Amino acid sequence: MTLRKYLVILSIVFFGSVGDAFLARGMKHADAIDIQHVTKVFSAVANPFVVLGIVFLLAFMSSYMIALSFADLTYVMPATAISYVVLVLLSILWLHEHVSPQRWAGVAFIVIGVGVVAGGPSRTEHPPAHVSSSIAREERP
Repeated sequence: MTLRKYLVILSIVFFGSVGDAFLARGMKHADAIDIQHVTKVFSAVANPFVVLGIVFLLAFMSSYMIALSFADLTYVMPATAISYVVLVLLSILWLHEHVSPQRWAGVAFIVIGVGVVAGGPSRTEHPPAHVSSSIAREERP
């Protein structure tokens, strides 16, 4: 993996965690939204934290799509599993939420479970078949 690819993975962790934290902070100041009052979603967008959350989550989605273009999902998910820990830390330090030991255990199980899924060969080390065949066609005279 190149430095550029590591930066893409790091950007997924950063933009996803910070975007979720901004969105949570903004929605704590918005009215409760239920199915009968879906239009309250539009008034929530007036909150700058909600807007920042949306922008960061759009950057997250872009980074995620870039990562999936060069690596398998079974590589990208484990590589970004640390974002669960980052999000809990942001919730404690910035949003002043209480995180119980049961929630910490849940985060640990998620991270461990995602790590188990990571086993096996991946396209990250080997280019996909369609890339190899197109390179071979370009090399023919």
